[in-house]
Parts: sequence; structure tokens; C-alpha cells
Amino acid sequence: MGIEKSHPPVILICGILAANRILLDRALHLIQDEWGPLISSSESIPFTFTEYYNKEMGTEIIRQYVCFERMIDPVEIFGIKRRSNQLEQRFISVSGRQVNLDPGYVTLAKLVLATTKDASYRIYGGNGIYAETTLYFKAGTFCPFEWTYPDYEEQFAIDYFNSVRAEYKSRLNQLKA
Repeated sequence: MGIEKSHPPVILICGILAANRILLDRALHLIQDEWGPLISSSESIPFTFTEYYNKEMGTEIIRQYVCFERMIDPVEIFGIKRRSNQLEQRFISVSGRQVNLDPGYVTLAKLVLATTKDASYRIYGGNGIYAETTLYFKAGTFCPFEWTYPDYEEQFAIDYFNSVRAEYKSRLNQLKA
């Protein structure tokens, strides 16, 4: 029989897609009002990995990843995703949503994203929200799975999330001290 133990807190992250720079800046302010200050953010880059969002957001979509100062219990991610869905509603236009928020978290072993879409590799967390391990950590770096979204496989994303993991590791060590 295994011994149950609680999971250490994890570091909250969010992937943001926005139809333009103004909306990206508005989304950044909104999520900080909701979940607190950021400790880092990736560069913002053109989102050219798929045309999935083009009908709603156009063709000049911007991608950025952010990491919050806030540490959470991993099970909180399900409620955070539900709230991010509500926040996205503030950015609806005639063509659809103009901002997409993908909250998740980083541990020493993995990056987890929350989603509303079911798949064979996703775990149901209640209230229509699922979680997936998007990246796993091996041999000193994050690595993708076959289902990992293309923009999370890119080296700039891997480098960013490796730096988030390093920050997380440092914060965990401080908690243990």
C-alpha cells in the first residue's frame, strides 16, 4: 500500500494568443489583476503554427507565455481554467474570441495545461475541464510528446519553460529551507 502525501505547490503559467498587440497588453493586465504579478514572460512572437484560430482572430495572431509569482496547489488549475474561459469572454467580437488563455503549471517533471477538450491522454478534473501533460523533463530539458502543440515544441518555448523550471526549483528549495 502506498503512503499518500501532498504535492508541493506548483508554479502557475499561462499561454496567451491575441489578435493584436493591444489585445495582448489588455489580456496581460487582466490576468495579472486576476492571478497576481508575473515573474517572467517570453518574447511575443507571430503565431504561425496552425490556422485553427484564424477565423476568429485573423492572421496576425501573437503568442506569448507568462509565469506568475503565484504558486498553486495543482488541483487549482481546473478552477483557474474555468475562470480563464470567463475572462476570454471579455474579448469576444463578431468573428469570435480575440484572446485565448491557456493556464497551466510547471513542476520539476512536467508542464501541464488545462483545456476543455477531451482526448485519450487527458485527465478529467470536473466541470468540463481536463488536464494534459504537455512537456516532460528529461536529460536537462523539457521534451514534447506526440500530442504536444507545435508552438510548445519550438525551441524558444522550451528555453522559456526551462527557465521557468529553474525558477520553480529555486523557489522549492527556499520553501524547504
